[in-house]
Amino acid sequence: MKLFVLVFARDEKCVRDKIVELEQLKLPYLIVCGKPVHHPNVAFRKPRGKYDAINFGARFLPENLDVVILNDVDTKVHRLSHALDHFADPRTSLVFVKTIVKEGPQTVFYLLEDSLRRRLLLAAEGELMLIRHSLFRELLPVDPCKAEDTYLLFKTLRLRHRVVFCENSYVETHRTKKVEEEELYKRRTVAGIYQALRYTMPPLRIRLFYLLLPFISPLLLVLGMRGYYWMRGIALGLVDYLRGDTSGSWEPYL
Repeated sequence: MKLFVLVFARDEKCVRDKIVELEQLKLPYLIVCGKPVHHPNVAFRKPRGKYDAINFGARFLPENLDVVILNDVDTKVHRLSHALDHFADPRTSLVFVKTIVKEGPQTVFYLLEDSLRRRLLLAAEGELMLIRHSLFRELLPVDPCKAEDTYLLFKTLRLRHRVVFCENSYVETHRTKKVEEEELYKRRTVAGIYQALRYTMPPLRIRLFYLLLPFISPLLLVLGMRGYYWMRGIALGLVDYLRGDTSGSWEPYL
């Protein structure tokens, strides 16, 4: 199986560690970085949002690939082979993996989100996403979207390709450490998901879930302050979208 990894980095932090990791895995790669880094496998691109970095990086993909791997620079990849195994099934076109954070309020949020994702693919994690090259070309260009990973998921589902949420492969990364930071994070994520819904029109049951989300989000209050800030972030993200937010910028997150 011929693979190629596109890595996305807002700045030079973690770039050297990612180079070491990918070279140990013996995978060909290109890092699209928002700051100039002197290395033959790093390409500079002024930060405009991860959607733009994906479109830019796609220009450098070699021919005759089987699978394109999208990876964030601030992650550590574990058990990649388990995710690749799913491509033995010719019906499988996109695989995204579990994300693990060891501290902060998102340790709880991922437990909730993953339990939902086992039943309905409501959102993707872009930290490590594997896509058949033939499909990847169909998905391009990615429209300006704050939730480019979920955009790719929804568009794949709309095209009736098989998607797998692989929990045997995972990445370790860092997220917010204080509950107050969750409001901003969720605000931007939710605005991006509603952008993705508009662009892609995924299956009806997914659209119905997000239609109901503002009404069911108060249930998160049972989780205390974490739930309070998640609920506020959801509400504000929807307001941003309804006000016409079409930006794909992901400040301060990639």
